[in-house]
Amino acid sequence: MEHALDPTTILLLGIAALLAGFVDAIAGGGGMLVMPALLGTGMPPHLVVGTNKLIGTFGTFSASLTFVRKGLFKPALWWAMSFGTFAGALVGAVLIYLMSAGVLKKLLPLAILLAAAYLAWPRRSTSATPHPEPAEAHPFRRSVKLLTGCLIGFYDGFIGPGTGAFWMAAAMKLFRLDLVAAAGVARFMNFVSNATALLTFAVFGNIDYVVGLTMGVTLMLGAFVGAHSAIRYGAPFIRPVFLAVVVLMAARLLIG
Repeated sequence: MEHALDPTTILLLGIAALLAGFVDAIAGGGGMLVMPALLGTGMPPHLVVGTNKLIGTFGTFSASLTFVRKGLFKPALWWAMSFGTFAGALVGAVLIYLMSAGVLKKLLPLAILLAAAYLAWPRRSTSATPHPEPAEAHPFRRSVKLLTGCLIGFYDGFIGPGTGAFWMAAAMKLFRLDLVAAAGVARFMNFVSNATALLTFAVFGNIDYVVGLTMGVTLMLGAFVGAHSAIRYGAPFIRPVFLAVVVLMAARLLIG
C-alpha cells in the first residue's frame, strides 16, 4: 500500500528521519519524531505504524551492529531476552488490528516520566565501559530477561514510540548496566522487535515502501552517527540527551 506524497514532503520526512535516527541511537524515542511526521501527511494510522516499523528497522540495525562490532554488546548472552522480545512483538503487532491503543497511549506519558525520574535521581556514577554480562546460567536471570523482553517487545509491536527509553531504564534498573551498555541492549532488542513487527505488518500489507525506504536510509545515517557519539562520549553525553527525549516525548503525548 502506498500514500502519494510530493517530493518536498518526502525531503522533509527524510530530514525528520535523520534527526530521529541520531536521537534513537543515543537514547531511544526516535519514533516520537517519525510517527507525528507521518501522521502530518494524512497517512492512515495503520499505514503509519507499519511504515514506521520499516523506517525504525533501518536505524536499530545500524546502531545495534555498531555496538556489536565494538564489543559493547554480545547477543549470545541475551538470547532469552531476544526470544521474549520476538514473541511479545509478534503478539503486539497482531493485536493492534484487533483492539484500540487509546488506553495505552494515555498511560505512556506517566511511564516515560517515571523513567526520567529514575534516571534523574542522584546516584553513584558508573564507568563508561560496560561490565561483562555473565552467562545466562541462572534460571531466575533467564526468567527476568524473558519476561522483560515479552513485555517491552509487546509494547513495541503494539504501538512503539518510546520503546528505546523503556529498554534503557530496564537495562539499568534490572541488570545494573551503565548507560553505554544499556544503550547497546536497547538498540539490539529494539531491532528484534522492529524486525518482527515489520514482517507482521508486511503480511497485512500496511507499509508504504517508497516513504519507508527513503526515510529508512536517512535514519540509518543518523543512527550511525548517534551510536558512535554515544560510544565515544559515554554517560555524560547520553544522560542529558536521554532525559531531554523522555520529557519531550511525555509532553508530546500529553498535548496530543
